[in-house]
Amino acid sequence: MRQWLDKWKSAKKDQIVILLLFGLLLVVIAWPSDGGGTEDSSASEREMSVSDISGNSSSGEGADDLTTELEVRLERILSQVEGIGETCVMITLKSDGKKVVEKDTEQSEGKEESTDENGSASSEQSSSGESTIYERDADGSETPFVTEELAPEILGVLVIAQGADDARIVTEITEAVMALFGVEAHKIKVMKME
Repeated sequence: MRQWLDKWKSAKKDQIVILLLFGLLLVVIAWPSDGGGTEDSSASEREMSVSDISGNSSSGEGADDLTTELEVRLERILSQVEGIGETCVMITLKSDGKKVVEKDTEQSEGKEESTDENGSASSEQSSSGESTIYERDADGSETPFVTEELAPEILGVLVIAQGADDARIVTEITEAVMALFGVEAHKIKVMKME
């Protein structure tokens, strides 16, 4: 215990800040979210992830390709701004996007009347069901008919830049990322490159 306290006291400020940021990141990742919960069940059933429709695995290469493309484009754009210099960007996605699939809704209602010794009794029944609409390709394969594509949701952005020691540059980078991706400021971290 004594050795651990001695090591902690001799740690540099940078190491302590990194440890605190790492701890904060773990808390944010572990924080439960309710996912909105306002969507009705039929709408949520209509949404399928991009990887579900295309047949890729959930860790899908499509999401990795999209993330890499976004990172490269952001690095290229930011490095051309005066004062920012060389940049390195990391983007994490909360979801890889969704496609809303068209569904047919079938509803049927029935009324049944029966009489017994005391009089008449009636009962009503209703049922509903949904089925996905498919479109057939030229080769005969069927794919779900997509009515809308939802963009991937970005969880966070890390930008490492040479000019990040200037507060004005950090503000410009943060505002640019907010404008491009619609990410809140607290989900963007800008750090100075070595």
